[in-house]
Amino acid sequence: MSHRIALNFEDGVTRFVEARIGELVADAAYREGVNIPMDCRDGACGTCKCRCEQGDYTLGSYIEDAMTEEEAAEGFVLTCQMKAQSDCVIRIPASSAACKVKVGAVPATMVAVEKLSPSTIGFSVRLADAGLSFLPGQYVNVSVPGTTQTRSYSFSSMPKEGVVEFLVRNIPGGLMSSYLAEKAAPGDALTVTGPIGSFYLRDVKRPALFLAGGTGLAPFLAMLEALAATRSEQPVHMIYGVTNDVDLVAVDQLTAFAAAIPGFTFTTVVADPASGHARKGYVTNHMPDGALHGGDVDVYLCGPPPMVDAVRGYLAEKGVKPASFHFEKFSPSETGT
Repeated sequence: MSHRIALNFEDGVTRFVEARIGELVADAAYREGVNIPMDCRDGACGTCKCRCEQGDYTLGSYIEDAMTEEEAAEGFVLTCQMKAQSDCVIRIPASSAACKVKVGAVPATMVAVEKLSPSTIGFSVRLADAGLSFLPGQYVNVSVPGTTQTRSYSFSSMPKEGVVEFLVRNIPGGLMSSYLAEKAAPGDALTVTGPIGSFYLRDVKRPALFLAGGTGLAPFLAMLEALAATRSEQPVHMIYGVTNDVDLVAVDQLTAFAAAIPGFTFTTVVADPASGHARKGYVTNHMPDGALHGGDVDVYLCGPPPMVDAVRGYLAEKGVKPASFHFEKFSPSETGT
């Protein structure tokens, strides 16, 4: 028996290792070719100090010069003294390159493509490595068939028998958009490289607020799938904002999640003033004070840069400092979505 340990490095690259029962996390990582920085291995120097964001563990002996009691209470660990008692997620304050980690490339084949709206395309691929792991919310670089280029897309589902899904913006003339809209066919060969990203669902210990802009909905669909599997009962509210009515997709999925996840609710918002939608404007125009829980809330935001800036300004204006604020900005020029 073993526990799955997700090591998330400061450059966003994630590597999963298996820690045997009673095995030190540092030893498990080293056994699988990951060199977590360390000097002493005795809990004396603090070089291997990281933060465990999810999971249960025990710690051996260490001195206060290496890690204080306050740090330990905040979830910091010394991997040379840490033994996992469950699956864990650990933030490593070093780059993947410094720890000799290579981002894995996995062959994949196209399963299906669906035009969900004039502005949105969904597609799914089957991974050659059915055991590929990722944290809900992370992304991969997907090769564009017939070219040497890649585009970065968040998973919009967790793996199902090796099949994963993506939700992307249909950009007229875009490299990947043109392929998906005009040429893609089941069986096409692609490559996905990753997983990558520090935007992922942490252990849900308090209320959460999900803010999605357009195809920024994609990572939240994977997060909600993970929440449905755990039956989390913490209040989770989502505000899903789009530009035009036709941009609203996957609402049926959100409705199904609301029925399956205790405490999950959502609202949709359309920015177009000419829309007949019940809620017009931006997500900040329809953010109930109750959803902020006086700051005792974890905020997750995925959307274009102006949306991220607007939400930050809104929270500052309200004088609310969330317990945590995780965000991912995207734009066509950067991500190809």
